[in-house]
Amino acid sequence: MNQEETREELWKLGSWRGGNERGRDYMRDKICQEFNNLGKDKFRSLAIIMNSRKYTNSTFEEVKSIVVEIVALAEKCCVEGADPECYTTESLALSAKSCNPNNPFPKHPGTAACCREEGLERKLCLAALKHPPKEFRTYEEPSNEELCGAFRKDPQDFADKFLYEFSIDHSHTPLPLLIASTTTYLSIVGTCCTHDQPTVCFLKERLERKSLRMLTDLSNKACSRYSVFGKEKTKLSYFITYTQKSPIASVEDILSLAEDASEVLAKCCDSLEEDCIQKEVSNHTAKICNKLSTQDKRINNCCQGDCGLQKYVCIYSLPWDKNTDSSNVASPTPECLCNVDCRQREIYKYIHRFAQTFTYAPEALLVALYDDSQTVANSCCSTEDPAACFAGKKPPTKLFELLSKGNEMCGAYTTHTFLDFKKRLREHYHKALPSASEDTISGLVEQRATFASTCCHLNAPPSYCGLKVQSEVAYTCTSDDCLAQN
Repeated sequence: MNQEETREELWKLGSWRGGNERGRDYMRDKICQEFNNLGKDKFRSLAIIMNSRKYTNSTFEEVKSIVVEIVALAEKCCVEGADPECYTTESLALSAKSCNPNNPFPKHPGTAACCREEGLERKLCLAALKHPPKEFRTYEEPSNEELCGAFRKDPQDFADKFLYEFSIDHSHTPLPLLIASTTTYLSIVGTCCTHDQPTVCFLKERLERKSLRMLTDLSNKACSRYSVFGKEKTKLSYFITYTQKSPIASVEDILSLAEDASEVLAKCCDSLEEDCIQKEVSNHTAKICNKLSTQDKRINNCCQGDCGLQKYVCIYSLPWDKNTDSSNVASPTPECLCNVDCRQREIYKYIHRFAQTFTYAPEALLVALYDDSQTVANSCCSTEDPAACFAGKKPPTKLFELLSKGNEMCGAYTTHTFLDFKKRLREHYHKALPSASEDTISGLVEQRATFASTCCHLNAPPSYCGLKVQSEVAYTCTSDDCLAQN
């Protein structure tokens, strides 16, 4: 096992809290090996990164409190001549401290349940706790002057806070990439803040770092989505995205690319291979260009040039395309829907048809349609007469209406400027609610506009938009011309 594998295994298990099924000596040896190989400072920095990734809702002080304990345990138990029972004793004490309601560590709703366990089970339970990925960034890079001011005042505190802030915003960036990105950034700050011309230095260094930063951000979004959706729903997500980007492409090509995209994330999001995500994104981009560039002018334009990452960013950034007529797709038969392999293929064709027709509709609505189709199929295929069951099912009319309204709203948001979009919303609400106060109208306009600016684009935050989309879209226009795209 190489050093990177050892490091990830150690921290992924939250091993500062205690051993695993392979024994206390194994975990003690691994911790001490890492502490002694990395040295105290790098060991401490890695602890900040790992616990910031793990507890994305924590404060800097809470993460720092954990790191102090981790380093203290390693310093005490990993020196030559330390008591063989040191690690066990200290990790048990730390586990007990974690169960004290007044502990300074990050708060997690699952802690109480873990603390009802004892010994190893408690440690493993505590180690498995983590917060969900953040969908909205909170870290904003300061100006050059602010950066250098904070760096000169206290270089160590500056580095610690940056590692914390950047890591909680990039909790699902593959670890080797996150370490490379943070290490490079801190090196840039250290170099440029002691340079004769800091502004020129920062400009040069940031340009050289641009590709690394783009890959860090993109991989975090993709791997966060994979964490939320799982492999099958991630495939569906990419299937919808690629269909809405290129509605003229065949369902077979889109499905093949969606499967490949989900495989890339399954392979690389938790990988410790140094260039896994870079290599696989480049390979995936080549497949996109091979399958879609000959039939899609926009994608063909993106596929020019030599840099795989730049090609991918260009494709990733493409907005929705105009819809296409897909009314000739036949509905699947009950026999097909009750065959697992056939069902998946036909339901994807079904979703493809709606994604082609409603290319501006928020992804969450098409996911809801997929879920509804699976639910109906599961329900009817378990009956004695599936054909009669399917025949008696009513179409999800409300969902179709929401798709139409969502397509209309997001089409208007995409087509018009933001100010014009809000103006049209205001005109609609004045017409629809003539007795409403100006404050009420303004509140509704801001609510819809905020929703549209967050969810009316491809690659929108999946959890947030999944919860909001149906309730928010339901408030959009009820007449055919309220958001007409002139």
